[in-house]
Amino acid sequence: MGDLAGKIALVTGGGRGIGRGIACRLAADGALVAVHYKEQEDAARETVGLITAEGGRAFPVRAPLGEPGDVQTLYERLDRGLWVQGEPAALDILVNNAGFNIPAGVADVRPQDFDRLMAVHAKAPLFLIQHGLKRLRDGGRIINVSSAATRVAFPESVAYSMVKAALEALTQALAKELGPREVTVNAVAPGFVKTDMNKKRWATREGEATHAAFSVFRRMGRPADVADVVAFLASDDSRWVTGQCIDVSGGSFL
Repeated sequence: MGDLAGKIALVTGGGRGIGRGIACRLAADGALVAVHYKEQEDAARETVGLITAEGGRAFPVRAPLGEPGDVQTLYERLDRGLWVQGEPAALDILVNNAGFNIPAGVADVRPQDFDRLMAVHAKAPLFLIQHGLKRLRDGGRIINVSSAATRVAFPESVAYSMVKAALEALTQALAKELGPREVTVNAVAPGFVKTDMNKKRWATREGEATHAAFSVFRRMGRPADVADVVAFLASDDSRWVTGQCIDVSGGSFL
C-alpha cells in the first residue's frame, strides 16, 4: 500500500474480470481509480464498492468505446468525476483493458465484426492516448492489455489476434516517442483467464481442465495474476522498462 499514493489511474473495462482485478490492485497500492464501463453499471459500482470497502478511492465512469465521439465523452466524464473527488483533470496511469472477442476462423469472420474488434482494441487505445497526453503527467504509465494469441497460432479467433497485434505495435511505437517525458508504455499478454469472457469454453469441469492444461502450472489464470504484473508496470519499480509486452499466460504453449 502506498506505492501509487497521489496517482490518478483510468482503467477501461474496469467493472469486471481482469479490469476489476487491475482496478482493485491499483487502488490497494494507493491510486485514485476511475473505473470505466460501457453498459454494466452494476458491475462497475460493485468494483468501486470493493475498493472503497478496503479504504481505497474509486469512482465509475460510463462511456462507450468504438463509437463516434467515444474518447471525448470518456474524458469529459472522467474530468467531471475527478472534480467531484477534488482532483485536477490529470492522469498518471492509463490502462487500456476494455475488450471482447468474436471467435471466428478465416472462413467465417465478418467485416463488421473485424471493424468492431479493431475499433475497441486498437483504435480506441490510440485515441485515448492521443487525447490523454495533455492530461498525462511526466513519468506517467500507459499499460495495454494484449493477449497471448499474438504469440501463438490461434486461428479460431483470427481477427481478435490481429487487432491485439496492432495494440502491441502501438505499444512499441509510443514507448519510443514518449521516452523523453519518462512515460513508459508497456503491454501485458494474458493467456486463458477465468473470467466471464469466453466463459462458455470453460463452463464445464472438462472444459476448464482442457484450458488449464495449456499452462505449465496446470491451472487457468486469475485476474490477480495479471493485475499484479500491471501494478509493477504502474509503479516506479518499472521505470527502466518500456516498449515491452510481458507474457502473463502462466507459461502457456511452452
